[in-house]
Amino acid sequence: MKNLFLAKLAMLLMVMVLIAAGCTKEGPQGPAGTNGTNGTNGTNGTNGADGTAGCIECHSPDGIELAATQYELSKHSWGEAAFEEAGNTGCTPCHASEAFKYVVENNVPSTFTLNPTTNKYVNGYTTVATAAYGEITCSTCHSALHTTYTPGDLALTTVAPVSMTMWGGAKTIDCAADGGRSNLCIKCHQPRPFTASAADGNVLDYVGIAAAPGDWFYNPDGGTATKLKPGYRTHTHYGTAGAVFAGMGGVEFGSGYANSFHTSGSSCQDCHMATVAGRAGGHTFVAKGNFNGCNTTDCHSDVNASSETFWVTPRANIKDRLNSLAAALQIGGIEILNRNPDTEANLWAANTTNKYDGYLNIYDPINNPEGLNNNPTGTFQNPTVSNSWTQEQKDINAALPKITLTNAQMGAIINFQMCLRDYSLGIHNYKYTKTLLDNSLAAVGTK
Repeated sequence: MKNLFLAKLAMLLMVMVLIAAGCTKEGPQGPAGTNGTNGTNGTNGTNGADGTAGCIECHSPDGIELAATQYELSKHSWGEAAFEEAGNTGCTPCHASEAFKYVVENNVPSTFTLNPTTNKYVNGYTTVATAAYGEITCSTCHSALHTTYTPGDLALTTVAPVSMTMWGGAKTIDCAADGGRSNLCIKCHQPRPFTASAADGNVLDYVGIAAAPGDWFYNPDGGTATKLKPGYRTHTHYGTAGAVFAGMGGVEFGSGYANSFHTSGSSCQDCHMATVAGRAGGHTFVAKGNFNGCNTTDCHSDVNASSETFWVTPRANIKDRLNSLAAALQIGGIEILNRNPDTEANLWAANTTNKYDGYLNIYDPINNPEGLNNNPTGTFQNPTVSNSWTQEQKDINAALPKITLTNAQMGAIINFQMCLRDYSLGIHNYKYTKTLLDNSLAAVGTK
């Protein structure tokens, strides 16, 4: 029995060896198959450009990185207007980034439209509530940033001609020099409109005011139509530089208007973004104290702060005319214009001897509480009494002399504010500024 078992086991092992030998033996090779098709880019994509190499075209130490450092000195960066005006759909198109981009992208017109229900005109140059915010940043002026990741992304948000809101779109500014880049600046640096708030709410008719200087503009006891009730803050706002630069910003009494070479031959960027000197130039957008933009092959050669012909004398001439016009704007020996020696609140304090700020010398315990004219918050009676005033304040106001204004006086006030708040004392457009002030002085009877 044992021998039989061993014989069967030997036979089993022999079979397993034969099977193993058969598994390792290679059979004949079959015919070769056809080649497969090449993969497409969508499947086996080609290598892209080096990302770092593309970014460095803009984000170089002497490119965007330098511009961002300079921008920290710009009031566009550290100013608080974007925060103060956030949510205000009428102000943010010039004070907030998203609102500015909205009005540009949607080509929002600056026209005034009559509301048939109220019979009042409405200013349509506004943004929407969902875009009424945003600090001014790089993308405000370069709204295509990081779209193609090439230097083309630095193109300006707009260089289109600017329909002026101060005239309800009736006039347009187009400063074509330097590819129209000034139009980007003027889009915001333009005056707000004066509106006939006591009448139909439409923009004031500057041509009509200039054509009839002796007519009443405001006379509550004169039995004539009143266009606007004057108040302490009746003013042409602050962004007047663009309109003055273009030579179409004032109430044009008389004739003889012309523009300086700057209007057609230079751009805002030529001076305000010139080669940096100290804290001026480049993306600081500051021109004060930096004459690099003046001294170029196309313009001047040796202009500086001591240059009589191109700096000292023109500015002195405009300051003298501002002083003279302010002195001429009186009623019964009382100045119409407000004085403010606070150089922090009054950015233009140095531009006149008596430090006028462009506001009116009208009683206002809310907006003018400090009595900067050495009297209780304004000398003339405020035609509009606020419900927020105390009874004592209402009594003080009622005892003050009433203010009346002719067209000549109102037009001269507008022109004074335009030229004062242009800030340059005529450098932006000396010929236009000088004529505007000279003709205003003639209109109010003093020259």
